[in-house]
Amino acid sequence: MNSLRSLLVVGLTILGSAVFAQSKTEKINVSGNCGMCKKRIETALKIDGVNTAVWDVKSKILTVSYDSTKITTESILQKVAAAGHDTQKVTAKQENYSKLPSCCQYDRKSTDKK
Repeated sequence: MNSLRSLLVVGLTILGSAVFAQSKTEKINVSGNCGMCKKRIETALKIDGVNTAVWDVKSKILTVSYDSTKITTESILQKVAAAGHDTQKVTAKQENYSKLPSCCQYDRKSTDKK
């Protein structure tokens, strides 16, 4: 009985370590202005593989935790850009940016990246 319990504890420890190793947290600069931007950015990341996404209006930092076996950082950046918001590596297409309400249209640094 003790050996079965020990085996179970070891097995669960290994399984827990494997799951923990797949979870990543990134901090990403995302352009935006207000609470409407916050809602749009966070809603764009309510997708399979993303555990949490929180964008801070003041700092412009998105903190996203995700399962790296299901989604990549590049895919996350693309989802944010598709919602109309630039990141440090991916610039939103002009057509997506233009759809933002006027209060959400931030000063863009460059629009040559896609």
